[in-house]
Amino acid sequence: MRRADIQDEPATYERLVYKNTSVYHYMRISLVLENESTRLSAAQLKQLIVSGLRDLYGEVGGAFPFDLLKFDESTLTGVLRVYNSGLVKLWSALTLLGFYRNELCSFRVTQVSPILLTLSGNSRELELD
Repeated sequence: MRRADIQDEPATYERLVYKNTSVYHYMRISLVLENESTRLSAAQLKQLIVSGLRDLYGEVGGAFPFDLLKFDESTLTGVLRVYNSGLVKLWSALTLLGFYRNELCSFRVTQVSPILLTLSGNSRELELD
């Protein structure tokens, strides 16, 4: 091919779209309680979430699969793992939970990602010196 032939050809572009191949989504959550001295164990937190799913979606919702991967009892923060297909159901159940043992509470979803590693850091909490 001559140089003049190469310059006369129109440019071609190829669009590549990579779909998420992860089966799960990960959620960093925190529980805010009316009485800040109230403490929960990991088992109690999971049971609270299951009861929220059951209240919103019935018995089938109570059997919804999710995992509590990490929980810090002192700060009431944790990491949940859920199948992609159930992310919206779990998130809505967390949003609508309002009581724990007749005490006002609310869940805050601070980060969501299909990649667990991205939850290891939060740019909002970054301190630059």
